[in-house]
Amino acid sequence: MRETDDWGYASASLCAEGEFTGWRHWTQDPYETRSGPFYMKREDDGSYLSAFRAEPRHMNGGGFMHGGCLLTFADFALFAIATEELNGDHAVTLNLAGDFLGAVPPGALVEARGEVTRGGGKTIFVRGMVTGDGKPALSFTGIIRRLTRR
Repeated sequence: MRETDDWGYASASLCAEGEFTGWRHWTQDPYETRSGPFYMKREDDGSYLSAFRAEPRHMNGGGFMHGGCLLTFADFALFAIATEELNGDHAVTLNLAGDFLGAVPPGALVEARGEVTRGGGKTIFVRGMVTGDGKPALSFTGIIRRLTRR
């Protein structure tokens, strides 16, 4: 992994206080920062876990997490899951699809885990699962396109 990249895990800011002390988050994406902030950490097995705590501002009119918030978090998780494959390169989401599986209440710990199902070139395929307090909330698949540096 490059230590001098602009977007990869190594460049993510380290959280120094609160529930997510020791986790990292990207500060270069104003929308994700305002929506979350969302956090990630590398697990002992080399995979990446993403998480955030569900707050009242993340809820819909029915009192459960808004589907748009779940999809925004899944989009963040795509890039966390693909950290090693991206190797610090810039990329964009080409496709993100999800199936809603269950409601997430306020206060829940929301987590995402997944895997790269195909990589090695400019196009990276990812699948994952978002849970709320350990219960399935959203299964997702996504396609990331690596960008050429100018």
